[in-house]
Amino acid sequence: MTSIPHDFGTRQLHGEVDNTDEIPGRRAPLVLGDRDFGSVTRTVCSLTEHKTPTAWYVAFAISSTFLLMLLVLIGYLVTTGVGVWGNNNPVMWGFPIVNFVFWVGIGHAGTLISAILFLFRQHWRTSINRFAEAMTIFAVVCAGLFPGIHVGRPWLAYWLFPYPNQMSMWPQFRSPLLWDVFAVGTYATVSLMFWYVGMIPDLATLRDRAKSSIRYYVYGILSLGWNGSSRHWHRFERAYLLLAALATPLVLSVHSVVSFDFAVSQLPGWHTTIFPPYFVAGAVFGGFAMVLTLAIPARQFFGLKDLITLRHIENMNKIMLATGLIVAYAYSVELFTAWYSGHHFEQFVFMNRPLGPYWWAFWIMVTCNVVCPQFLWFKRVRTSLWGTFLIAMAANIGMWFERFVIVVTSLHRDFLPSSWGMFIPTWVDLGMLAGSFGLFFTLFLLFCRFLPMVAMAEVKAVMPQVHGRGGGYPEAVPHSESDAGDR
Repeated sequence: MTSIPHDFGTRQLHGEVDNTDEIPGRRAPLVLGDRDFGSVTRTVCSLTEHKTPTAWYVAFAISSTFLLMLLVLIGYLVTTGVGVWGNNNPVMWGFPIVNFVFWVGIGHAGTLISAILFLFRQHWRTSINRFAEAMTIFAVVCAGLFPGIHVGRPWLAYWLFPYPNQMSMWPQFRSPLLWDVFAVGTYATVSLMFWYVGMIPDLATLRDRAKSSIRYYVYGILSLGWNGSSRHWHRFERAYLLLAALATPLVLSVHSVVSFDFAVSQLPGWHTTIFPPYFVAGAVFGGFAMVLTLAIPARQFFGLKDLITLRHIENMNKIMLATGLIVAYAYSVELFTAWYSGHHFEQFVFMNRPLGPYWWAFWIMVTCNVVCPQFLWFKRVRTSLWGTFLIAMAANIGMWFERFVIVVTSLHRDFLPSSWGMFIPTWVDLGMLAGSFGLFFTLFLLFCRFLPMVAMAEVKAVMPQVHGRGGGYPEAVPHSESDAGDR
């Protein structure tokens, strides 16, 4: 049975324009509303030029309050000591490491959308890549905070780096904890460059539209003298391609290295070879969930429904479903490996997870990461904003509990029952977790207010007008320098 062709833009689904169907010979539009280049520019620039929505002020007040709480708690921690955390013997690693691994994972989707989908010429990324990249930067900032304060003496955190010193003391190069420093540092640097370079043409647009001298000079400095010439577009395309190629292996390497923190140990529950791919898939799963958590309210409050369409939402849901299945497979492989190994310590750890004192954390993890994503098999759910938002929130919660289960359940009952102990987070632990979200959302809201939230230049490149057509949609949309010169 074949689908009945229809004109895109006339069919409604959940109150939204349905552009999710693929019709042979015609490609569904990525930008709706019969928009032209000027319309896209006005829509995106108006977010920084006109009156800010009231919802932004409400959200900023809430997030900045949590950020202030985080700063106060860090001051309390530094002046009092790490004893204010719930970390104990045997659970030496508690919330700080859980939060670190969680935020590093969140930072994966941004570079994945930007770099890997760019190299594969997936043009639907253009409407969401900018704030996904921003999300990566801010998530890595949150992640980098916790190792810094976890060392106990944050003012000596620079000892993590190998630097010449009179004591001839060097970090332990065989420790994956040191590899973290290089992996996360490299990832943050390349992601920041990728984000900034991609933003240069749009910053120049804001500069040219500036009505005050302050905005003109600030955006002028940030746009590095961009004038839109063919030479500038040529250099830009080359630099963007090279940074995408550089960032792509980092997506795989950084969370693999983070997983080595656990996998190279001899501790049951951590010592498993599936950790690197399992961590990467989980990071992409959680990262896309966070992108959807941000994108759905953003398109509503900032009037971006024509740019971030149901097609974008559905595509991200499909990736969430695929990576969620990989995560579910990894859970089952962990259980099978523990059973097949015949190692009673390993078997005990994996029996202790669903049936031990932290059974509630394990089942929250399974419910959120395995059960909830299965609803995405249904298109009605994939194209429902409320359904998507709830599943994305469940995935965010589930991914945090996944890290909690890995860290705490493997530590609280080790080889000797006489040394068993429970981990109970303190109010400082919980406050710093909430405060890290305050830091993340404060940075993200400032980005929405002062920088181009959608990649205008890239969105225009996938519009039919690039090909001299006022209507209809191309079967394939090239992304080449010749096109760029027309923009």
